[in-house]
Amino acid sequence: MKAKSWMGVGLAVTLLSTVGLVGCGNSSTDSKSGSSDEQTLSLHLPGEPSTLDSSKTTDSTSNLVIGNVGEGLTRVDKDGKAQPGVAKEWEISQDGLTYTFHLRDNAKWSDGSNVTAQDFEYAWKRTLDPKTASQYSFMAAWIKGGQAFNTGKGSADQVAVKAKDDKTLEVVLESPRPYFLAQTAFPIFFPQKKEVVEKQGDKFGGDADKTVYNGPFKVTEWSHEQSVKLEKNENYWDQENVKLQTVTWTIVKDSSAMENLYESGQLDRFTIVRDQVERYKDKPEYSVVPELTNAYIQFNQNNKALANVKIRQALTYAVDSKQYVDVILNNGSQEANGFVPTGVSNGQGGDFRKDSGDLVNRKDNAAKAKDLLAEGLKEAGLSSFPALKLLSDDSETAKKSSEFLKEQWRQHLGIDVEIESVPSKLRFQRQQKHDFELVMSLWGADYNDPMTFLDMYTSTSPFNDVSYKNPKYDELIQSANQEPDSKKRMQYLYDAEKLLMADMVEGPIYFRSTPMVMRGYVKGWQNNMSAPTYDLKHVSIEGKN
Repeated sequence: MKAKSWMGVGLAVTLLSTVGLVGCGNSSTDSKSGSSDEQTLSLHLPGEPSTLDSSKTTDSTSNLVIGNVGEGLTRVDKDGKAQPGVAKEWEISQDGLTYTFHLRDNAKWSDGSNVTAQDFEYAWKRTLDPKTASQYSFMAAWIKGGQAFNTGKGSADQVAVKAKDDKTLEVVLESPRPYFLAQTAFPIFFPQKKEVVEKQGDKFGGDADKTVYNGPFKVTEWSHEQSVKLEKNENYWDQENVKLQTVTWTIVKDSSAMENLYESGQLDRFTIVRDQVERYKDKPEYSVVPELTNAYIQFNQNNKALANVKIRQALTYAVDSKQYVDVILNNGSQEANGFVPTGVSNGQGGDFRKDSGDLVNRKDNAAKAKDLLAEGLKEAGLSSFPALKLLSDDSETAKKSSEFLKEQWRQHLGIDVEIESVPSKLRFQRQQKHDFELVMSLWGADYNDPMTFLDMYTSTSPFNDVSYKNPKYDELIQSANQEPDSKKRMQYLYDAEKLLMADMVEGPIYFRSTPMVMRGYVKGWQNNMSAPTYDLKHVSIEGKN
């Protein structure tokens, strides 16, 4: 999942060893329901949510909001494991293909109507419908008949997600997916109310009153480019355990502005950047959250120069990623030695990154960068490096990062690139349209498996922004998708990542950690392994007054 901003909280899986209920004192489960504290929380967003339509969302900011106002068949706990959500229980067939979900009788929408199995069937098929043009349809394409419908070769009736009755949903997969239950907690699998979608048409999800909500909260105000306000959803099936009454997200792009808001009592939590770490690192409200998020340079291979692998390698090796994480970030992030971040499961209780090893080898390759550039230019038939633009967000951290890359390339390769800073929403749209040459991007895990990083570079992936096409790579990903044996499946993924790095499809820079400060009276904070980045359901305010 693309992170909306370099500064903001990305949609990322947090390392199991550090994820939990963050904050001083007891979690919300130990809180006294009779607390006199006002249950109001003030947070920030790094940018404008692009939509509240769960079929069309792709960025971390939108999913953060959607994930707290909606709910899937399951929810994920602090360890990333699937727990009952709208579904109170389920059965899985012996072959791992058929899932039967039983919905709660008291699951309701914010308008008081019942959440039904038909709402899930409708939403999933709407996501798969080619007319919807959902970039995340590939996740639902694993359902039997899903791929055929999504590519116009089949019908909705042939998709094997069926409401057997109002409270029973049956799903049949094409092949076993060990992480499918956790995926049903992801916003793309949330239910949708057909009458509301059809009534709102193109406006669905575009404003607070253009959708309905089935999660712990509902959006009551959305002042575009300024703020988003949530209120407790009194019709939520588990509303008795939701303590917060209101949540206000203020859209703030500048780290100094965030700090001022925090110090003046207008924010209860904010993510901090380089210079702020020194001021807060010894304070009790400070913590660092490692993520399953990678940051990397994207090279649009439609460009003649960037289509050459040696030029892509030169641009990657010329960047001192250790200096980047130590000087520009200074936030606990680590330099990347592959595409899949540290902490992603290998399916056997281990770490995929540790097993796959160092696929970048910067120490040995940095000295080769200038020679690789010269060789690449010659192979591409270019007499000199062309004028290229580096697309960037307009946030403070993004600007500093872009300047760092520009200087690294000037210093180590003798080339100059132009920086083009735009709002994060526009940057994201341009990436979708392949309207860029160079851009630094981030991707956070949608579920705890290397496939969430690797399948984005198949030839047909809607997230293949760089136009990479390699039949061998497609074959490895397809083989992994069809392989029931966990060890054999993982070997296909190891091989796929090695090929991805050999082709230097992306230039890995760092694996992200996010330092933050949060008031001690905020209890029950849960960092998630997938969207939403954090879960506000169990948060409460205790001891503020």
